[in-house]
Amino acid sequence: MNEQRMQAKPRVTPIPEPKKFTPQAYTEEGTVDPYSFLKLSQAFKKDSSQSLANAALITPELNRRKEALEAMPLDVMSMVGSIVKDGRPMALVKVDNLLYQIRVGNYLGQNYGLVTKVDETEVRLREIVQDAAGEWTERPATLQLQERTK
Repeated sequence: MNEQRMQAKPRVTPIPEPKKFTPQAYTEEGTVDPYSFLKLSQAFKKDSSQSLANAALITPELNRRKEALEAMPLDVMSMVGSIVKDGRPMALVKVDNLLYQIRVGNYLGQNYGLVTKVDETEVRLREIVQDAAGEWTERPATLQLQERTK
């Protein structure tokens, strides 16, 4: 073992020499000052206009009284039928073995889902959700009529 250990020579590849660093002179010609008042004020105006648009979209939803079906997500709800009451279409929505009558103007789900249309086969909603950037946006959602299976 000692003989083998003496004959074994490690092979180490040499490290390449580092590149020589040559410093560059700083010139601010043709560049915009990152701390200029004009640039900062434009950025603040853009940011405040986006936040005002966001506030206009979500503020009415935060100031109104919540309805019972807003405490549950849409995926636990199922549309099981539709009726016409006083000339207005209504959807029958089942949640936890309870039946609710839904009409245009009601709210469903946890994403501020406003019912915009009710017909025989579906309920259409307009939800307000936050995107990846934190901006509030509207998106459509539907609750389809569930066929009874036995």
